Amino acid sequence: DSSYLLYEAIKNGAAVRAYYFRSAFQPAFETGDALRLAGRLGADLVVIDYDILSHIDVAQNDSDRCYRCKKAIFGEIVRRAGEDGYETVIDGTNASDDPADRPGMRALKELDIRSPLRECGLTKADIRRLSREAGLFTADKPAYACLATRIPAGSQITKADLARIERAEDALAALGFRDFRVRLMGKGARLQLRPGDFPAIPERREEILSALNGDFPDILLDLKAR
Repeated sequence: DSSYLLYEAIKNGAAVRAYYFRSAFQPAFETGDALRLAGRLGADLVVIDYDILSHIDVAQNDSDRCYRCKKAIFGEIVRRAGEDGYETVIDGTNASDDPADRPGMRALKELDIRSPLRECGLTKADIRRLSREAGLFTADKPAYACLATRIPAGSQITKADLARIERAEDALAALGFRDFRVRLMGKGARLQLRPGDFPAIPERREEILSALNGDFPDILLDLKAR
């Protein structure tokens, strides 16, 4: 969504600078995609490296973690943008995003972040269609929540757990799986795959175990559809 927003801002001649927030919550491929997009659009991109786990109230992962995390992230972006001479910060929240499911949206309001896609009534489906028309490689990119969402609320978030979740998801992606999650369950992993992938699991069991065994002693398949 933010990719399409950046595309439109540049196309319409806005004085815009993109900020990418890189922390332990973002997998490496997201950084690669951000750099790739900026290169194709000729965008001015600033990568902000930040230790999000230095915020104890984020690392302890209580029910308010998403809000606190979003407040820290956009607070830093607002600060950096102000230093760079920008008075307005915008983000890619769209009209399909439900505030009840996204507590971080409260932080956007508190920080006066504008969400042009939402304000214009553009839904996720609209943005995918318009992104395809614009030739953006992000048009059909699966929705991807940050790695912190893989850890149950109330469980401490550590860099080690985030790293092994990222390795597991990278391994499954390399095996050809798409639109899935690897969720921490104790010391084990709970795999949430698309229902269409279920029939192939028995014959691919060994390669899945081989890819994930190094990080997880227990590997479970969640039979509920994502």
